[in-house]
Amino acid sequence: MAQSNNSDNSLGVKIVQTAGRDQLGDFAPEFARVNDDILFGEVWSRNNLLSLRDRSLITVTALISQGLTDSSLTYHLQTAKANGISRTEIAEAITHIAFYAGWPKAWAAFRLAKEVWADEISGDDAKAEFERGMIFPIGSPNPFGQYFSGRSYLAQISDSQIPFFNVTFEPGCRNNWHIHKATKGGGQMLVGVAGRGWYQEEGKEAVEILPGTVVHIPANVKHWHGAASDSWFAHLAFEIPGEESSNVWLEPVSDDDYSRLH
Repeated sequence: MAQSNNSDNSLGVKIVQTAGRDQLGDFAPEFARVNDDILFGEVWSRNNLLSLRDRSLITVTALISQGLTDSSLTYHLQTAKANGISRTEIAEAITHIAFYAGWPKAWAAFRLAKEVWADEISGDDAKAEFERGMIFPIGSPNPFGQYFSGRSYLAQISDSQIPFFNVTFEPGCRNNWHIHKATKGGGQMLVGVAGRGWYQEEGKEAVEILPGTVVHIPANVKHWHGAASDSWFAHLAFEIPGEESSNVWLEPVSDDDYSRLH
């Protein structure tokens, strides 16, 4: 099945699915339409109500419980991985499912899961270890991931008074150059939480961010921030209230410029 995440809409991240039409469009066009436009285009796209990560976990659980350990489970395991479920988490989930769905079903699911997560064993272990040592959760894959080089994760810590997020970057991940525009006030404040990262304003030297480092980003200043090449990194992000404020994403940080940082 082919699935891609498109831009944000009022319901969440819009899911565009073409597998139904690709495989059954001529034979069963109505089934293809419902699969692509309703199941994925509407149900999976309501990820502001239930995250893509949680929807993947529920779907995988349902398939394993029914004993459906075929290509459909492989696809949804791959989707679960893309939606941020680690090797450690899927192993624990299948172990838990085994007690309710049956041991043979779990064995069959593990064979497929091992193949899907085979290339990320060390990376997932590092992510899990990083999360265990951090006070805030890593959260789900960043819905603004198209503006990041590498994998990043987002967890909302507060949604009242002063809303703020914990943003986690894998080693080498950084966001694009961007500007927090405002006609009055505005800008952003970062607080280092764990690991080691970088902040840089256009025309200035990069500044290292460590746990406890506070970075004040003025409005209308071009900048980027992200992890060091050899470290996972997390920071809290506080949006400063302003008038006519908006976030403008620009070009990626070049590999040459990033490689000069140590």
